[in-house]
Amino acid sequence: MDRSQQPKVYFLGAGPGDPELLTRKGEKLLTDCDAVVYAGSLINPALLKLVSSNCQLYDSAELSKEEITDILINHSRKGDKIVRLHSGDPGLYGAIQEQIDELKGWGIEVEIIPGISAYQGAMAALKREFTLPGVTQTVILTRHGKRTPVPEKEQLKNLAKNESTMCIYLSTHLITEVVRELTEGGLSGTTPVRVVYKATWPDEQVISGTLNNISQKVADAEISKTALIVVGHVLSSSDYQESKLYDKHFSHGFRKGKEE
Repeated sequence: MDRSQQPKVYFLGAGPGDPELLTRKGEKLLTDCDAVVYAGSLINPALLKLVSSNCQLYDSAELSKEEITDILINHSRKGDKIVRLHSGDPGLYGAIQEQIDELKGWGIEVEIIPGISAYQGAMAALKREFTLPGVTQTVILTRHGKRTPVPEKEQLKNLAKNESTMCIYLSTHLITEVVRELTEGGLSGTTPVRVVYKATWPDEQVISGTLNNISQKVADAEISKTALIVVGHVLSSSDYQESKLYDKHFSHGFRKGKEE
């Protein structure tokens, strides 16, 4: 504990599940902190084995935003090194902006240590590149609007018109509505879909299908949360263009292309 420093809170991304995917900076922080507020319903509990025996632990699953903020403020003002541990990357669906704004209002500094997000864990599980030349060069990270609404222009039926790779968070329990909106947006029923449950965890599971049948397959697997929906032709396409980067005829700043 260092009372000479300005009060500070660290927001740390725990990654998608596998504790070995925590960054080295994140590991160092956990082994050296005084308190951790962690998302107990989402992070791998193995990560908490990194903290010292004197570290105070708070499970945010049982706390309101006000209670969490009070803990962060009180510990940081005492000079403690306190970590707010989020699953995946804290900058995606982590509700951290409201926490950061509140802390700044109290004159408390924040630092964010990023983590591997669920879409990256899913990409590894599927062994597919999400940006294939000639298929799509765009990945859309989004969610279905329900309790947390999304703007009209960002509703799935409108995003589907791009025919880009879509990674849909926090929506597996609404899979039937997701499918309906995507088909309303013009995607065919044969569009490939993968639902990746607990990417990078030991019990990781991949449900493969199309918009025509994925809802039933997810229901049969009894999966409703802790999963990512991935939609797009990159999941099955073999008809893509090879990258110019490694083409022997292609010149760039580090290599001159070869002529036949």
